[in-house]
Amino acid sequence: MTTLTPERYPEALLRPNIDYILDLQRENGEIPWFSGGHTDPWNHTEAAMALSIAGEFDAAQRAYEWLQAEQLEDGSWWASYVNGEAANITRRESNYVAYIATGVWHHYLITADSEFLDTMFPVVDRAIEFVLDLQSEHGDVAWGSDGLGYPLDDALVTGCSSIYKSLECAIRLSRAKGVLKPQWIAARQALGTALRHRPERFDRNWESKSRYAMDWFYPVLAGVFDVSQGRERIDARWSEFVEADLGCRCENHQPWVTVAESCELTMALLAIGDRSRAETLFNSLWQWRDDDGVFWTGYQFEEQILWPLEKPTWTAGAALLAADALYHHTKASDLFLKSTLPTDTRKRKSRSFKPAGV
Repeated sequence: MTTLTPERYPEALLRPNIDYILDLQRENGEIPWFSGGHTDPWNHTEAAMALSIAGEFDAAQRAYEWLQAEQLEDGSWWASYVNGEAANITRRESNYVAYIATGVWHHYLITADSEFLDTMFPVVDRAIEFVLDLQSEHGDVAWGSDGLGYPLDDALVTGCSSIYKSLECAIRLSRAKGVLKPQWIAARQALGTALRHRPERFDRNWESKSRYAMDWFYPVLAGVFDVSQGRERIDARWSEFVEADLGCRCENHQPWVTVAESCELTMALLAIGDRSRAETLFNSLWQWRDDDGVFWTGYQFEEQILWPLEKPTWTAGAALLAADALYHHTKASDLFLKSTLPTDTRKRKSRSFKPAGV
């Protein structure tokens, strides 16, 4: 096993992952999963954030310009694109659409580029309004809409947690622009209440997704819970998901650890003040790099094989985000570690929330 324990931001070790993203980025700014793969707005943004961390600001800006160019009139994006064309026009996924707010705020924190902010805020504004049109009176946000724009009737814990973080970033962007968005603040508060106190609003029409690691740690990463509650949540299921010296499982019943989930869990651990486990987990991942230094998706430890034999750009993105969080390389390093808005985790009486536009 290759275990490295860098004492500072491991720029040289991570550089092959940045070069890999740059090599795959198309002239129009689009960043596919891998060569010949599709692009989706969430993972495209994750890879763009890696470019910002690495100081590849022109390439990062082109990634956001691609999102600007592809944004639909209603503020959304299709679920996937191939070779510059929409490949899945049957749905728009709410957390995919909202994530541009996280990416744009991340880039602005690093660069303080006011022209970029001026250009991208209207794009974020339209995206967030689309997402909030999918919010129910109970606070949860439908996981997507169909090709005609009708909500798809259910909500996801991971997806809504990502939206919760994106709403925080959108509010911070609005304040940087001097624009008041009280409806965004109310929507975020209602979504947080749903995530903390209304579990019946999630996985209503399908098997529970609680077997996935992201349902376990992503609410912690997104700031849904305070530090004490986050520690309790992480400790309660640690043994289900974490394999010593290997990483974090994607699903609790599958013998498969993935680099991206492990990196995101690293950041969740930092968010609850558990640096020791965060460092140990992150440093166990260097062994899952190809000879060119780029991270593989993951490792199937019963068969002892790398699987699948893919090197997604978003896995590289997650690794850069985790490294930045650990070693504070950029001014955005605390983005996933600290909520910049109040989080009311008190138990509340059940009451309906009136979504924006109703």
